[in-house]
Amino acid sequence: MIANALPKAIFQIQELTKVYRMGEVEVKALNCVNLNLYQGELVVLLGPSGSGKSTLLNIIGGLDIPSSGHVLFHQRDLTHANDNVLTRFRRECVGFIFQFYNLIPSLTARENVALVTEIALNPMHPEEALALVGLEERLNHFPSQMSGGEQQRVAIARAIAKRPEVLLCDEPTGALDFQTGKLVLSALERVNRELGTTTAVITHNAGIAAMADRVITMRSGEITSIHCNEVKLEPEELEW
Repeated sequence: MIANALPKAIFQIQELTKVYRMGEVEVKALNCVNLNLYQGELVVLLGPSGSGKSTLLNIIGGLDIPSSGHVLFHQRDLTHANDNVLTRFRRECVGFIFQFYNLIPSLTARENVALVTEIALNPMHPEEALALVGLEERLNHFPSQMSGGEQQRVAIARAIAKRPEVLLCDEPTGALDFQTGKLVLSALERVNRELGTTTAVITHNAGIAAMADRVITMRSGEITSIHCNEVKLEPEELEW
């Protein structure tokens, strides 16, 4: 994100609350959260397990619905959208990356990415997406022939191949060791920088926060602080 610019708000999250009911017990996963996500920024959502990070990201991405409040995407309220609208939103606008890679074992890296490009409006070629995450030499390898970090980078390539405006990443380095995790973060940073994809990364690892434009800290379903990094570290400079 360009310093001192006035970026456009992609998402406007207003008074967002999510309550889960288990019998007579209510658990408030989100409590009146207000937040904007801006075009082209890289945001880290930081907080312990149970702080509401994943619930927030799932609602932003159209995977869950709030109990109250609103999520606006380009000024369009998604909160009460029907299933067809949300399916189109997820398919065309959002890329998801999770802690576990969810690759199809019987397909090569190229074929795993091609699954997405076949249903996208303006996709990259699978080879282009894999090259962007540094896997141009692994196109014809199966998941069992790749390391965990390589598999996660295939998952990133799959997510970005449809050219989403937004990339939502839930603990993308959670299953990886330190050095492999930095390779995955480098791939995410490159996608954010070269494609201008608004990127939100959930983590409980405070060391990752230094690569972000903004760090949003959550606890008990609420945002406790928002911090802007005046100087961002490259992923390879991170320590944790």
